[in-house]
Amino acid sequence: MRTDVDAPVSADLPDWSREAYRPTQWAPSRALLASIRAHQHHAARRGPLAWLGRQWAGLRHRVWSVVTGADVPLNARIAGGLLMPHPNGVVVHPEARIGPNCLLLQQVTLGVGSVPGLPVLEGHCDVGAGAKVLGGVRLGRHCIIGANAVVLTDVPAGATAVGVPARIIHARQ
Repeated sequence: MRTDVDAPVSADLPDWSREAYRPTQWAPSRALLASIRAHQHHAARRGPLAWLGRQWAGLRHRVWSVVTGADVPLNARIAGGLLMPHPNGVVVHPEARIGPNCLLLQQVTLGVGSVPGLPVLEGHCDVGAGAKVLGGVRLGRHCIIGANAVVLTDVPAGATAVGVPARIIHARQ
């Protein structure tokens, strides 16, 4: 018998319940994401209420950035369903792209490297603690990046990459 818990995570459709923020719960990473989403929502609008909404979202973002210790900019390109269970030390470049239903653990960096461009995470990429994804690297759907890996080359869909520099140890057939 299969339950919803056993269902595979989609690489295409964002699961917004992964980001659901309830102010009555202590969930700093979800509050940070909620402030980013609110700022982006108000940035797409015009008028004094939109300006006020942007200012309020920006203030919330500053507070939650300090609380979480994460550096995720307000203009980050993040699809829905991002999970950051322990956001401490997460750094995301504003031009890096994160696809739907990705997972970033603590101390992950998505930034500039020796390869021109910035990282692109396709749907449902799991990035382990301390991993660095640097330069114009593309992580394929459903890939896994091991803890403390330094990814400098593309990782195909369904593959697992580990090490410094990262190498593929398992590729889906």
